[in-house]
This record gives sequence, C-alpha cells and structure tokens, in this order.
Amino acid sequence: MAGCTVNRINDYTGLSIGNDTAPIRWQQGELWLLDQRRLPDEVVFEKQNDAFEVARAIRELKVRGAPAIGVAAAYAMAMTWRDGGDLVDAAGALRTARPTAVNLGWAVDRMLCTHTRGEDLVDEACEIHAEDRAMCEAIGRHGAPLIKPGSRLLTHCNAGALAVSHLGTATAPMYMAHRAGIPFHVYVDETRPVLQGARLTSWELSEAGIDHTLICDSAAAHLMAEGEVDLVIVGADRVTANGDTVNKIGTRALAIVARYHGVPFYVACPTSTLDLETRAGADVVIEERAGTEVTDTIPAVSGVKTRNPAFDVTPGELVTAYLTDQGLLAPGELERRKPEHGT
Repeated sequence: MAGCTVNRINDYTGLSIGNDTAPIRWQQGELWLLDQRRLPDEVVFEKQNDAFEVARAIRELKVRGAPAIGVAAAYAMAMTWRDGGDLVDAAGALRTARPTAVNLGWAVDRMLCTHTRGEDLVDEACEIHAEDRAMCEAIGRHGAPLIKPGSRLLTHCNAGALAVSHLGTATAPMYMAHRAGIPFHVYVDETRPVLQGARLTSWELSEAGIDHTLICDSAAAHLMAEGEVDLVIVGADRVTANGDTVNKIGTRALAIVARYHGVPFYVACPTSTLDLETRAGADVVIEERAGTEVTDTIPAVSGVKTRNPAFDVTPGELVTAYLTDQGLLAPGELERRKPEHGT
C-alpha cells in the first residue's frame, strides 16, 4: 500500500467539492496541500517537500482544522521516513506548529509508534487519512437525524470538508441531510479575525447547494432571541476528559447565549480529537497568534495594542452532546470512551 493515492473528499451527489479541491492530496508519493488562505478567490495547491514545509503550512493556516493538520502531519512524518530524514527533528517541528489542536500531536505520536514497531510509515499515513474519512461519514450518519425538515442551524468557523479529509465534522450531518432531500437552513458565523466562516464554510455550502446565510458573529444572540435558531453545531480542536471543548475563539460565547435561549448546542468531533489524558480545558495551552491578523482585516489605529487568542474553552456543562463517530455522547460518557481507530 506504500504507493497509495488518497485525494477524494467525497462521493456524495449534490456536493460538488471534489477531487479538484480536496484539502490534502497524496498522489504518487507526493503531498499537495490546498492553500486555504487564498479561498474563495483562488484554488491553489502547493507541493510539500519535507516536514518543515508542512509545519510552516500548518502554522500559516494554509492547512487548518484539527483532523486535517493531523493527516498532513502524518504524511510529513511518512515523507521524512521514506527520504531518510530525522524523525525526531520532524516531530519537533510539527508539534510546535500549532500547540492547541490535539490531532497534531496524536498523529505524530502514532507515526513514531509505527516506526518503533518497524512498520511502513507511508502505509500508516494513508491509513490515518482513510480513517478520518470513515469517521466523518460516521459523524454524518449519527448527526443527520438531528436535522428535521425546516430546521435552522447555526455553525461557527469552518468544521467542514476543508478542515478534515471528507464531509467535515459539524457539516457532515448537513451534507447527509441535504443528500437525503431534507430542507433546512444554515446560519454561518463570519468568524473573526480571519473569517473562516465567510471564506470557507460559506464557500463549501455554496458549492454543495445548501441554503445558508452569512451573519456577523455578534448577530447570533439576536437570532436566537428572535427564535430563528433551532440548534447549534460546532467543531472542536480538542475535547478534554471532563467535556471541556477547545475550539475557535467565539465558541464559548456562542455556547453561553445558546444555553440562555434554550438552544441545543452540539460539538461534532472524531474520537481522535478526544484528549482523555488532559483533565480540563484550563490545562490546555491556548495559541495566541499575531495581532496583524486582527488589524489587517479592519481599519485600526496605527500601532494599537492587540490580543489574538485563536481558541477558547467551552465548559462541558454548556454542551448538549458530543457528536462523534461512536454516536452522540453526553459529557459524562467521554471518560469511558477510547478511539476505535488507530493506536
């Protein structure tokens, strides 16, 4: 299987995001990443020559989304092994690219364990990629029944096909419900400061033909107060043992207003995103990014001080349920769960 090719994002009728825009391509032993910073205006792939280029792509948000950066890191480790490079150096560069998303370290550790066992790392990277596709499909199957005819959903950031390798996490139920012909509407938070909702989720849903409306992040509470939101589905970069969810900044505020207005709040994530070794969200390092990401997208006073935390922590008590590849789980069930896929 060492020469395997994995580049399809889906095979679903009505979802036109296909081979040409799959975020991660492994073809004939070469890794290509879609530069998501240039969407929706341009679709540009960049060939990755080594783990250090992949680490840079992760750090610069060319590839993003917890599952996707895990898959990219797995292929980076595989290339290092195949080309006779230093796996320890590669692992160090990849781990520090983005410290918050758990899938990155999970994938690197799994590849190191595979090497310790004397097994083929290219095969293992392809397996991780295939498992991610299967987990997305399972999330979609388990979550689709949440979407009833006429449902009005709200989502934040991009937990779609661009953030994984297939269908997405938060969007997987949407794609499956759409395929089944169920009419529903999605409100898409723009997601400050780099606008993943506006640039990526809205683009994905447009390509799929899914009815949606783009809103300012601060409009979500108003829509809930007006009774226009039936449920919220978001993704996750890490879920700790007590059920705390680390996700894109703004998720915590969304969960708080959803609880106040009695709107169910679901977190969609594969079991590879469950970090059962970390007790609580307070124990997770929250990545702080450059202030220019804030000031470059809005008129701002020259030299103004900025803070740009990339993530926040949503307490488990605000989560209605976790939508995983193993089904819907209540916060108290997480500690009894272990990933079914991989090692």
